[in-house]
Amino acid sequence: MSHPHPELQTPPKLQKGALRVVALGGLGEIGRNMTVFEYDGKLLVVDCGVLFPEEHQPGVDVILPDFSWIRDRLDSIVGIVLTHGHEDHIGGVPYLLRERADIPLIASRLTLALITEKLKEHRIRPERREVKEGERATYGPFDLEFVAVNHSIPDGLAVAIRTGAGMVLHTGDFKMDQFPLDKRITDLRGFARLGEEGVDLFLTDSTNAEVQGFTTSERELTPAIEQVFRTAPRRVIVSSFASHVHRIQQVLDTAHAHGRKVSFVGRSMVRNMGVAQDLGYLKVPQNLIVPLDQLEKMPANKATLICTGSQGEPLAALSRMASRDHKIRVGEGDTILMASSVIPGNENAISNVINGLTRWGANVVHKGNAKVHVSGHASAGELVYCYNIVKPKNVMPVHGEYRHLRANADLAISTGLDRKNVVLAEDGVVVDLHQGKATITGKVSAGNIYVDAQTVGGVTEATLKDRRTLAEEGVVTVLAIVDADSGLLADPPDFLVRGFIHEPTAFDPAIQVIEKTLAHAAREGIGDARQLEQMLARDVGRWAHKTFRRTPLIIPIVIDA
Repeated sequence: MSHPHPELQTPPKLQKGALRVVALGGLGEIGRNMTVFEYDGKLLVVDCGVLFPEEHQPGVDVILPDFSWIRDRLDSIVGIVLTHGHEDHIGGVPYLLRERADIPLIASRLTLALITEKLKEHRIRPERREVKEGERATYGPFDLEFVAVNHSIPDGLAVAIRTGAGMVLHTGDFKMDQFPLDKRITDLRGFARLGEEGVDLFLTDSTNAEVQGFTTSERELTPAIEQVFRTAPRRVIVSSFASHVHRIQQVLDTAHAHGRKVSFVGRSMVRNMGVAQDLGYLKVPQNLIVPLDQLEKMPANKATLICTGSQGEPLAALSRMASRDHKIRVGEGDTILMASSVIPGNENAISNVINGLTRWGANVVHKGNAKVHVSGHASAGELVYCYNIVKPKNVMPVHGEYRHLRANADLAISTGLDRKNVVLAEDGVVVDLHQGKATITGKVSAGNIYVDAQTVGGVTEATLKDRRTLAEEGVVTVLAIVDADSGLLADPPDFLVRGFIHEPTAFDPAIQVIEKTLAHAAREGIGDARQLEQMLARDVGRWAHKTFRRTPLIIPIVIDA
């Protein structure tokens, strides 16, 4: 099994007839999926998503893949294939199109509609190329064939990429639900046919590789959803991902069967369900959907709300209901149905929302106490089936944290694939497919690019470190007025303290530290205010740490008297 090594260098020039594969995101994390294929001087991008920040990344909205490796070759990109419409696969597209607006977006109908809506906010009108399963299309040296796959959003596609170097099959996110609500199953006959032709490199979804057996069918949730509607005395408030059309379809059908009306709440939910309904992916019984103000006038046992916020996001509808910051007041007898998974890292936020809603008297039904969610990803049993059907020459697990990639690699080996032909790569690791063999040949830059409100890439790891310090340790501003001639203090310094809990006089002993630093600087002939500030920050910081066992952010301001 070839592993990525920390000492990897910039890769050599691509050999003639070889295909280069570089994941710029999505390997070693769940999110910001983006893979770049290079052949004969041209580039093909598959997916371009975002990753949502964790608690140690304060103030960050989303995290993008690092485009620096392809930035000087944007003109060589022949297209961006989007496998499906989830944020972790399409959320980064606006930022890539800002750098070159006319890159064709190649995707299925629903995926294109969702990304087009998203791009309106960025004032970009994309070049759209609608494709569907079974179709083949050529972009530069890449011959693409699309295969239907089932996932937790309709219209998912796997893509087979044929080049002179051989065929790559990329599953996108998928599972093998045998009874999907839209009857569109993962096309294993298509996978088998491609396998017969010869798949040289198989990129497979690793998200659930550690989960034994098979992912439950979406249909098996019907009894639990049905029970909620049958027993709820008042309103039913459902929270789900704003893209899970099939889950929401089940809720609509059940609400309709129990004589309830439905309103969508939250901008992304209203927008996505509008798109899904317009295109016929969401079948809405007549007169079922009503505006929110009309729903509020109806008897509580006839009302259903569908909103966002199943991950405990602070600004989403459900969290705001829990903290009483929403016009919908949750109360005694209301039933909340949280019909979605827990994204790793969100457990605490979700737990807080459940506690908040329960406190107002609501009954909360969630994955932990009822069968109201199934995953959108193939478990180990399904992955093994795929390896046996496709019989690939080389395998590269994608989409997952390192342990998921590793578990997926082990599954491939268990079906008889030689260890040497399984590539465990991470973001930025370069894999070349040449003469039927996939090998790691180097590494390119693939860091986290942070989006903070209007700025892209301005926030660095150092900024985040400062923010964490501000949050945990507080900040001390030291105002020192220095005599220009002697280089010593003209007046006693002022200390402005925020978030650092001590008596006002606590910093008096630091005056000696400041005097010592300035005297040292004067002896060395250092009079530049910037340099003095750096020295003061260092020495006062050391003193504070020694005295208080705390390291607040020290901001010295030196003014010449």
